Amino acid sequence: MTTSATAATTVTAATTRAGATRAGATAAITTTAAATAGLGVSRIDHAGWPAVPARFSPAGARRGVCVDAPLRLVADRPLEPGTSGRIEVHRADGTLADAIDLADPRSYRRTIGDAVSDTGVPHSFAYDPVLAEGNTATITLHHRLDYGRTYYVTVDAAVFPGFPGIQDPTTWRFRTRAAPPRTGTRRLTVAADGRGDFCTVQGAIDFVPEGNTRTVSIDVAPGTYREIVYVRADRPHLTVRGAGRDRTVIEYANNNRLNGDTALAGSTDPGDVCPRQALPGHDTYNCWRALYGVEAADFRLRDLTLRNTTPYGGSQAEAFRGNADRITLRRVTLDSFQDTLRLQGRSYVTDSLISGDVDFVWGTGAVFVRRTELRSLHGGYVTQARNDGAHAGYVFVDDRLTRGPEAPDASVYLGRIDPTVYPDSQVVFIRTAMDAHVRPDGWQLNNADCAKAPSVRFWEYGSTDPAGAPLDTGARLPCSRSLTAAEASWWSDPAHVLGGWRPR
Repeated sequence: MTTSATAATTVTAATTRAGATRAGATAAITTTAAATAGLGVSRIDHAGWPAVPARFSPAGARRGVCVDAPLRLVADRPLEPGTSGRIEVHRADGTLADAIDLADPRSYRRTIGDAVSDTGVPHSFAYDPVLAEGNTATITLHHRLDYGRTYYVTVDAAVFPGFPGIQDPTTWRFRTRAAPPRTGTRRLTVAADGRGDFCTVQGAIDFVPEGNTRTVSIDVAPGTYREIVYVRADRPHLTVRGAGRDRTVIEYANNNRLNGDTALAGSTDPGDVCPRQALPGHDTYNCWRALYGVEAADFRLRDLTLRNTTPYGGSQAEAFRGNADRITLRRVTLDSFQDTLRLQGRSYVTDSLISGDVDFVWGTGAVFVRRTELRSLHGGYVTQARNDGAHAGYVFVDDRLTRGPEAPDASVYLGRIDPTVYPDSQVVFIRTAMDAHVRPDGWQLNNADCAKAPSVRFWEYGSTDPAGAPLDTGARLPCSRSLTAAEASWWSDPAHVLGGWRPR
């Protein structure tokens, strides 16, 4: 997907839903860095390649390059990365600051958010360090650079076949900004064009001190930020706020095959094992596969879009995973296919759009969802609630169940569960408008019938069609039921569902 402002990128043509391609030959290269935040060169001349004037002084250049920014090469024809060759970032004195070797599998892993396993061992995520998209190649380093330093970049010819490479230390040279934001600041800014405190969302999160006790706001400017985001448990009280759902987008093709159970099955490295497992035995590795993962309490996300670009049929791929208490999502768009939204603690979602197809709202948490559109993209299941008997499950109030063009009539269940494994599953729809893609029977029990599901709570009240006419629910699963008006009023109170917590 071509974008005008890209902060970090790790997806490839094989894993994206749209856009990223690897094809064509390269020609003269213009070098830029920090997502167009302050790196410029005068010319690049190679035998047989046209000379390209490349003085580049974007907004933000006076402040220097973000320490967390990716690097970019811009050509006059499409780029195609090879399978060998090194990209090296050197300090001005020639010492090596970071290196990517396309022939070395270790170059395709990096730490994110200081993630650690359940035993405290650092975890590294799989990623693609070099993405070519049309005429632009984005290079994501393994770690941030230092403040107030001058660096230069070298690129072997094999990195982009047909390109002679860059070896002269004066060709691609830049300086990072002088100093970090003030210690203790409670408002950080992120902008892909270099005008903020950081160029990536993760860069701002990493600046928040461990053991944070005060609310810190991170304002994310318009743009598309391609990165996995991970918030460790010791960074609570964060508010991440975009400029609007149509203006601020975070996207990445993270999924089970790249960083989850499929990728790590059989691993004996304790650094792979998920921390704080809500479902021991099931959660061994799947915490690492989300586009945006949060382990910290009192987290708020608002006014932006999270898009997991894993293609249809590409495995489980959460757009957002919250494994903590008191998480609030407000005016967000969450886009994926399978397992789009997973919440593992008390959570509140309002005025949002969640799209997917299989179990695309799920988890163990007590969750209240209000005034939100749940869009089914194919036949499947809206929910899978795995709460226990001591906690509420998923309660939807004044929401809409809509569909995309590939979700036929009667192709979607409101929810499913295996009651022999999760006997207390609860999903409640109150005053919900439902299109004809919702099946007449509504609910599915896996590996059991109603005789084995005495404690399952699949409930409805006041369901309507999209025009607001009452919906006939007479053909629903026999052990589901309609609530009374008094019961619906009780379950419409967020504080009741969320154990006394009233989100602001």
